[in-house]
Amino acid sequence: MTRTKVIVVGAGIAGPVLAIFLKTKGYDPILYERLPSPGEGGLSLMLQPNGLRVLSLIPGLVEQIPGHSPDRMIHCSSLDGKEDILVDNDVSPDTMREPFGFPLIGVRRTDFQRLLIDTAEKHGIEIKWGHQATEFEQSENAVEVTFANGIKDTASFVVGCDGLHSNTRIALFGKEKANFTGLVQFGGLSPTPPVLQGKFVNNYGNGRHMVSYPVAEDKHSWAITTREAEIKEDWKAQHVEQQNEIRRGPLSEWGFGAGDLVKTGQNIVKYGLYDRPELKSWFNGRIVLLGDAAHPTSPHLGQGANQAFEDIYHIMRLLKKYNPSAGQPSTELLSQVFIDYQDLRLPRTSELVRGARQQGEARVVEGIDACRVRDEKIRTGSQDDAARMAHYKLSTGPFKESEL
Repeated sequence: MTRTKVIVVGAGIAGPVLAIFLKTKGYDPILYERLPSPGEGGLSLMLQPNGLRVLSLIPGLVEQIPGHSPDRMIHCSSLDGKEDILVDNDVSPDTMREPFGFPLIGVRRTDFQRLLIDTAEKHGIEIKWGHQATEFEQSENAVEVTFANGIKDTASFVVGCDGLHSNTRIALFGKEKANFTGLVQFGGLSPTPPVLQGKFVNNYGNGRHMVSYPVAEDKHSWAITTREAEIKEDWKAQHVEQQNEIRRGPLSEWGFGAGDLVKTGQNIVKYGLYDRPELKSWFNGRIVLLGDAAHPTSPHLGQGANQAFEDIYHIMRLLKKYNPSAGQPSTELLSQVFIDYQDLRLPRTSELVRGARQQGEARVVEGIDACRVRDEKIRTGSQDDAARMAHYKLSTGPFKESEL
């Protein structure tokens, strides 16, 4: 029997993972990526237990992740020359595994993407680089995709995993206006200073916030959020002189190791943070969106990739439920899969997108009095039962017993 062909648009983080699941469940996925080769964009990500739970369904993958787990998560404040530790929690691998089954793992995005690409290729999945999807023509039982280079390909259905600037999303629903949030981030990778060894740290200051965590035994990734004039969200490294200005600037004096990271930052990037309108639907006919293409989020909860993996688990679970033979599906069957997927995931991810936006606003406040109020909320919030329950629910998703 001929395998059902699926075009997966985007070979960043979600695309290769989805393609591996499709291949192991009897489909014939092919990955198309607009970039000419694996990208150098993005800094790092924190893989959390809910995302790792999904990845663990691919045998041997979690054990190969080239990252590093923190031992402690610290929230600290530097205000008016005074330094204060607000929260200090044990997040060591053993402590995290006890309730959640998995640790936290910080990993450079480029290293993680290379692992996912290698794993996909070992599963016999073809990846076509330098192919930017521009047009999608649907018929009764197939979708023809046209790429910017003139190449065309046809598959039974298409999944858009092409991220924040998704061409698939634009083709389905038009180009929406992205609104600048007033927040700008810049960050880089730095040698780990002794004071930050094994630590996942949130540093709070007047009008600024830094998150930093280990991505290797001797490397920390960090990002600072501030309120500044609007700039593009292109994630490109700053020019040498711009990087030097940041390294020598006032943030290099920040306490709790934050200044040390700024002074030694490598490949510093700077980008604006933007909001996009919430979609009411994630699919049209035989084409569906997944991950950032469906629910782009600001980075303040660190759930972007982890939620994409939850999307993958549920869309695969529903394909198995409605199409157990992995045969050629009708548009009606795909509609049932995509409606169930959307009805489950759209409300959940919308809630998290709003939560991430609120987190960014709450972290970056200006004025000493406002900052003290923020710091006290952080100190007391770590003991809040509702917040703890929400974190537990998030970290134990998306399944207890896999239905794949």
